[in-house]
Amino acid sequence: MSYRVAVRTLCEFTAKTGDLDLRFTPSPTAQEGIAGHIRVAASRGPAYEKEISLGVRHRSLQVSGRADGYDPQTNTLEEIKTHRGDLGRQPANHRALHWAQAKMYGYLLCMARELDEVNLALVYFDIETQVETRLAMCCSSAQLKAFFEAQCECFIAWADQELAHRDGRDRMLEQLPFPQPAFRPGQRQLAEAVYRAAARGACLMAQAPTGIGKTLGTLFPQLKALGGKQLDKLFFLSARTPGRRVALDALASLNQPGTGPVLRVLELVARDKACEHPDKACHGASCPLAQGFYDRLPAARAAAVERAVLDQQSLRDVAASHQVCPYYLSQDLARWADVVVGDYNYYFDHAGLLYGLAQADAWRVCVLVDEAHNLLDRARGMYSAELDQLRFRGLSRTAPQALKKPLARLERCWNRLNGEQNLPYAVQAELPQPLLDALRGAISAISEFLGEHPDGLDAGLQAAYFDALRFCRTAEQFGEHSFMDYTRFNVQGRARQPRDMSRLCLRNVIPAVFLKPRFEQAHSVVLFSATLSPREYHARLLGLPDSTAWVDVESPFTAGQLSIHIADHISTRYQDREASLPRIIELMARQYQARPGNYLAFFSSFDYLQRALALLRLRCPEIPVWEQTRGMAEAERNAFLARFMPEGRGIGFAVLGGAFAEGIDLPGTRLIGAFIATLGLPQVNPVNEEIRLRLDRLLGAGYDYTYLYPGLQKVVQAAGRVIRSQLDSGVIHLMDDRYARAAVRRLMPGWWQMLP
Repeated sequence: MSYRVAVRTLCEFTAKTGDLDLRFTPSPTAQEGIAGHIRVAASRGPAYEKEISLGVRHRSLQVSGRADGYDPQTNTLEEIKTHRGDLGRQPANHRALHWAQAKMYGYLLCMARELDEVNLALVYFDIETQVETRLAMCCSSAQLKAFFEAQCECFIAWADQELAHRDGRDRMLEQLPFPQPAFRPGQRQLAEAVYRAAARGACLMAQAPTGIGKTLGTLFPQLKALGGKQLDKLFFLSARTPGRRVALDALASLNQPGTGPVLRVLELVARDKACEHPDKACHGASCPLAQGFYDRLPAARAAAVERAVLDQQSLRDVAASHQVCPYYLSQDLARWADVVVGDYNYYFDHAGLLYGLAQADAWRVCVLVDEAHNLLDRARGMYSAELDQLRFRGLSRTAPQALKKPLARLERCWNRLNGEQNLPYAVQAELPQPLLDALRGAISAISEFLGEHPDGLDAGLQAAYFDALRFCRTAEQFGEHSFMDYTRFNVQGRARQPRDMSRLCLRNVIPAVFLKPRFEQAHSVVLFSATLSPREYHARLLGLPDSTAWVDVESPFTAGQLSIHIADHISTRYQDREASLPRIIELMARQYQARPGNYLAFFSSFDYLQRALALLRLRCPEIPVWEQTRGMAEAERNAFLARFMPEGRGIGFAVLGGAFAEGIDLPGTRLIGAFIATLGLPQVNPVNEEIRLRLDRLLGAGYDYTYLYPGLQKVVQAAGRVIRSQLDSGVIHLMDDRYARAAVRRLMPGWWQMLP
């Protein structure tokens, strides 16, 4: 059995030493890197070869990769690296890594072409100045062979233990029993569909009711497929921390440390949550955990993979014992884990770590997308950007001298744009090219300044810098899937005179073009949720393959468990809200008096919620109530949920689509009913109307895709809090006359039986 390893992975394992140092940043985007490689290759002669696939076996290693370029006329192999800023501030260990990669490719080329020697060149291409810097050396085949074998020997012991782990892992997974006495109703149907998708290498959309155990019902069959189908990794991705916690608990029930081979499970958390020294910069001169990071990393890595589960706390413990940064240790361990649990962005974002690793190392991965109805909005955010003039206001006066001129130019261009606009809100037909040019000029100047003064930006200028980078990078990918809008507002200027300022937003509407390659990269992707209907809505907007399978898991619940009443005498439309309040309060009081217990009441906004709450307190002071407030901290959210005690009584007021409308579990008598005083439709405003128009033009379903489907998904999610098991029973009041419409009722779960 051989161990497949990419040249880059092998070199990063063996040739990285010294400090962790992020000062030579920001690095070019993937798109900028590709453009730079194309520019360099285009300047070469007609005989120049690009992207040369190379590979060779050394003992148990199968080493392969793609060399950037080779000129047979000069016998020169090039390793091309794009960068921005002064190359003189590149850390020495970065340069050493690049030479290691060049030498490895040089040996592979000598073997493939039977060369006695080859010229090696590191070509650094500055994306800002379009200037090449070239470093060269000539190496004999014998020299390169010695270097290659030395690197392989440094890695081979690790590779052998990886092979042994993989073999033991697969044998364990093939024999893995289901961790519960039996499948829950509906759970087996879900598990079988997931296993078939993984076995066929297909994508699957799985709509399954809340409460049947979707997390375990998807993880278990994917792990069985991982062991039997020669798959490399499983990624479990969720939009919320509670979803990741449930996945880690389910994996713990499947993992049995001490009884033989185990799964390596890694939790990825955001950098700001993992950082031990948030007041320090990521380089050895500032942070003690960055100093000598790569020298201590091998021991930390070896200790980490001995643990079955590396959640945030376990990873922190390992990092602390070896004095390395826990965040960057987790980034390294993503290569060696079997299952990675993390946020959507680690795979679906344009710079997603897991997607990049899967590409670079040619992994066969399975991806589980938890609560997948959230992916659309999250993906739109990943491929959108905002630029607020307030953030740049006055920077040219307070910035270092070297930056005053480019920032002043940016300010002038922005003010000129404001002068050309005569509406407070407008969708721009074209991107404002003069402003983009000024932004790029400011970015270039700040990047150059950072080269000389790596810690020299104050917080305000640094925030503006990163906003500008994101906006320009997003603008490079602009197309009909997105639109740009302009919003003007007034602020108080000097001498207390009002001054026009503006906000520019690049808003993605259809993320399909960005997500499609990510679905194609994976061996199998399963998107599961209680609310994925109608399937075409998600499939078209997310860019799922045409071959994507679908399963609508039968509900284990019966209509007798859930009484659903439509209050068709109430309208919660904006213009009717004041008049609706007495009827809503009367209905809530009547239901509570008929069956006292714990209820949730959902409203479309905090304002609507507070007016309803005030009226209920006035008319029914005997009913205990508590409310969701804006910006609740975690402790406050926990206190809100703690009020739902078994056999308790009272009504919790919450906002539909908020923290208490999905992802919470209140079984039994902790929750016996819900009032939903809204259809959940997003607000009609200029932005949503532009989204509707764009979707209508491109997909022909503007109103449904913008308003109806997203709104009713929130309703079904909120209603799903009431029935959590086959032993539960409850009541839901849908308080709006539009619920009586046939088009709306068709979008409700099939097992619901709606009553007048």
